[in-house]
Amino acid sequence: MTLHRSSPRPIAGALGSLRDSWAPQTPLAEAQRAWRDAVGELIAAEARPVSERGGVLTVSCSSAAWAHELDLLAPALLERLNRFMRSGPLTRMRCLVGG
Repeated sequence: MTLHRSSPRPIAGALGSLRDSWAPQTPLAEAQRAWRDAVGELIAAEARPVSERGGVLTVSCSSAAWAHELDLLAPALLERLNRFMRSGPLTRMRCLVGG
């Protein structure tokens, strides 16, 4: 009987599924995981979700100008972000400086 060894497989696949199973399953965690994909690199570099309560996502921004800009973009950003949300839709985004 001959044993055939398969070539080594990348560990990223196994670690990715473990990471997903260990990650918190909360609306905030979902929003944080999806943030960069939903809002893009530029916004993700300047703002990040820091809390969620009752469908309201609080986003910490690097400056007042970014907080104001994201307030204006909130409907479009929430629409894109909600495509990733399995736990239910986010209804509002609150933008703060720092935090």
